Amino acid sequence: MTSPSPALAALQELIEVVAQLRSPDGGCPWDLAQTTQTLTPYVIEEAYEVVDAIASGESEAIAEELGDLLLQVVLQAQIASEDNQFTLKEVAHGISQKLIRRHPHVFGNVEERNPISVEEVSQNWEQIKAVEKGETVEQSQLLSRKLNRHARTLPPLMAGMKISQKAAAAGFDWENIEGVWGKFTEELAEFQQALELEDQAHQQAELGDLLFTLINIARWYKLDPSEALRGTNRRFIQRLEKMEVFAERPLSDYTLDELETLWQQAKTKLSQEHQ
Repeated sequence: MTSPSPALAALQELIEVVAQLRSPDGGCPWDLAQTTQTLTPYVIEEAYEVVDAIASGESEAIAEELGDLLLQVVLQAQIASEDNQFTLKEVAHGISQKLIRRHPHVFGNVEERNPISVEEVSQNWEQIKAVEKGETVEQSQLLSRKLNRHARTLPPLMAGMKISQKAAAAGFDWENIEGVWGKFTEELAEFQQALELEDQAHQQAELGDLLFTLINIARWYKLDPSEALRGTNRRFIQRLEKMEVFAERPLSDYTLDELETLWQQAKTKLSQEHQ
């Protein structure tokens, strides 16, 4: 009998560690208190941390964050197995079989293994996916179904961009950028009016309309709103860090004017460092 590969041995070690953490006999109280629902935010958080690590290009950080994400997969499967729902084996087997089904040009019979373009791969993928879901290809291609999938499964800002792109590709778009800016002005006025006159539900709805219009503007200028906001968040925190370096006491002890002075100092310092 051949010994398991180092990768499989390491994965088995992780499975056993997680099982011990979840064991009623000497396990961790925090891990034992978790459910698939309570762990959901960590799945999202760890996925974003993987993306951030990949953007940094640091191999050690990428490997560490991928490990944290893998932990969430193993934890979810462990809890599901305790409830007799499914096991990690079924998760791995299921995705393997899906990949094999959706890549007949790689795993199919000899006749199916013809040279194939990227576009043909995408077409085949959608056709096979439709069959798996019990849909016709025509049903799977309905615009509303595609957009609904994005709205359900992606973070709101990313979903907004995907929905905007798909709708535009189907012809649901403005004729020129002036039309988009006109829509932005209209939505901004409606949002301001809602803030003054409407209840919170209407205010929330108008804020959503305004944000969606901004996403459309980003699409017209080929900008990524998620990356733009991620960059702004990062710069804001970097400036706060510099402010705390310059400050001689907690920031909460400063007046608004003093904070503005520190903010400008931090902004100038960071600008100099990046020159």
